[in-house]
Amino acid sequence: METPATSSSSSRLIAALVLAAGIAAGGFLAGSGFARLRTADRTVSVKGVAEREAKADLAIWPLRLVVTDDDLVRANTALSRNAEQVRAFLAAQGLDSAGTEVTVQEFSVQDARTMGGFQNTGRYIIRQTLVVRSTRVDLVKTASQRVPDLVRNGVVLSSGQEYGGGGPTFVFTKLNDLKNPMIAEATARARESALQFARDSKSTLSGIRSANQGVFEILPRDQAMGISEESQVTKRVRVVTTVVYGLSN
Repeated sequence: METPATSSSSSRLIAALVLAAGIAAGGFLAGSGFARLRTADRTVSVKGVAEREAKADLAIWPLRLVVTDDDLVRANTALSRNAEQVRAFLAAQGLDSAGTEVTVQEFSVQDARTMGGFQNTGRYIIRQTLVVRSTRVDLVKTASQRVPDLVRNGVVLSSGQEYGGGGPTFVFTKLNDLKNPMIAEATARARESALQFARDSKSTLSGIRSANQGVFEILPRDQAMGISEESQVTKRVRVVTTVVYGLSN
């Protein structure tokens, strides 16, 4: 016959077994849940690259004239003569025919007596910068290669630091025309890489989780030491997109 003490002990044992079973079941379910979460979060991050060649559509070319003389009037006359020679030179190259492609960006006069290190030059130093701004980039490039003709005629040119090396700068301004097709191309290449990864891992793609367009770069077509992108008429436009795809079995 079961005593009250024995009945109480049996009840406690049964309760303990039920609690243990509950904890074990909860742990199993929690573990299964985390496993499903990790499986559901399987992803692959891929990059797609698109590149295009693009021709500059704007040329900016500074021509900095320098004249020195002990007589200010003579120096100014020489500068005016040189400026006229430059304009005639540009016209001969087919530039500034309408008088709208050349502007004066700088005119300065310095007295060498107020400056150090100018003992071997004229008293007055006059500088004037003529800037060619033209969409006819091929004509500007050709003209820039014939600058020695100006020097032979006595025109002194000096490259100001604010204009870099003094040669033409070729600018590509139509990047917006390339953005959409290049992004589409880069995204398609990223998907190709993701599909290849999925095939290799015996998985399937389950949609885009996130995407980053990346930054468009305008690079020199010919990359070599000492050759900058700005000095080349033909550029290389590049964009890299990063896409994260989900994976499922």
